[in-house]
Amino acid sequence: MSSRHALIPARPVDDHRRRIEDALRPLADRVAETVPMTSALGRRLAVDVYSPLDLPVFRNSAMDGYAVQAESVAIVPATLPLLGVVAAGNTESVTLAPGTALKVMTGAPVPPGADCVVPVEHTESDGVTVTVRTSRATGDFVREPGTDVRAGQLLAAAGTLLRPRHIAALAAVGLAELSVLRRVRAAVLTTGDELRPAGALLLPGQIFNSNGIALAAALADNGVEVVSVAHSTDEHAEFRQRLAEAVAAADVVFTSGGVSMGDFEVVKEVLGTQGGEFGPVAMQPGGPQGLTIVDGVPVLSFPGNPVSTMVSFEVFARPLLRELAGLPALPISELPLLESVRSPAGKRQFLRGKLAEGGVTLVSGQGSHLIAAMAHAEVLVDIPAAATELPAGTIVEVRPL
Repeated sequence: MSSRHALIPARPVDDHRRRIEDALRPLADRVAETVPMTSALGRRLAVDVYSPLDLPVFRNSAMDGYAVQAESVAIVPATLPLLGVVAAGNTESVTLAPGTALKVMTGAPVPPGADCVVPVEHTESDGVTVTVRTSRATGDFVREPGTDVRAGQLLAAAGTLLRPRHIAALAAVGLAELSVLRRVRAAVLTTGDELRPAGALLLPGQIFNSNGIALAAALADNGVEVVSVAHSTDEHAEFRQRLAEAVAAADVVFTSGGVSMGDFEVVKEVLGTQGGEFGPVAMQPGGPQGLTIVDGVPVLSFPGNPVSTMVSFEVFARPLLRELAGLPALPISELPLLESVRSPAGKRQFLRGKLAEGGVTLVSGQGSHLIAAMAHAEVLVDIPAAATELPAGTIVEVRPL
């Protein structure tokens, strides 16, 4: 047997994951960029953000009602002359005289001289006077400036993953743009003479290229900006060109295909001459794996079978990419198997499963090409490498897809 196909000991899954995480972790130091508030959802703040003003900005009414002095309605019923109406957005200042009332809408300025608001449902009015039937205390239904946030107070800390509630608060103090961490930029590069784009006419021996679209979707779903999705044939020159374009545009590159033991393994053949490390990982599916640093950019090389590609992403890349994006870690559960499982010795299996009452069951078809069957799965079932037979009821780790 030639040295090219010499038997290489399979690396444990956790060892390969740590190597990939070591290569990706420097991406945590990426630079900041300024984006409009309308584009900030789902981004991580690069700096602490402090309120530039008090909220509320001015004294305003918490109810539709009548602004009065509490002393004027201490004894009820009390009938007061009505001086007018103050709507939300009113910019004219009217001072309330003692013993009078002004009708105010929710959010409207409470006029100087008034110290409380009587809700409209506790009054009767003929348009000229208002009769108050419930007494009120000073401060009732008046929102004072700064009772929500004071100018200079921290609104959101650096590193905050901006959700709609953060956007609401930041917009309320008038911020139009924010400094956020630039997203991790990824390029996807699939390989193989047999692959054709969706919509193309398939000739005998050809299949549609699902891996490029699937990897791009998985990356975007985990907070990554996909800058390119390209394809190369098995020609070395074309792959080198496509790879150079991907490396120039991205922080990390994902390749699919061309890493196994065949005669047309373009990814391994090209990147192997650039310091790439290729070899088997003790897992199924997804055994053949590669990792290369090209001009400072990590290139993660997954096998080309569709399920192998997706499982490789889930196991090796997804957890850290979510961390870099500020997304919460996905929970790993321990559940009983609802059926027995047989597994090859020495290989950690990641089987596709579905949650069911009382545990987890497997979807039909576990082959690395069965991508349609994987669409019915909800979880990956983690079977330890040392296990060969697991009876129903065995507790296993389950990772959400």
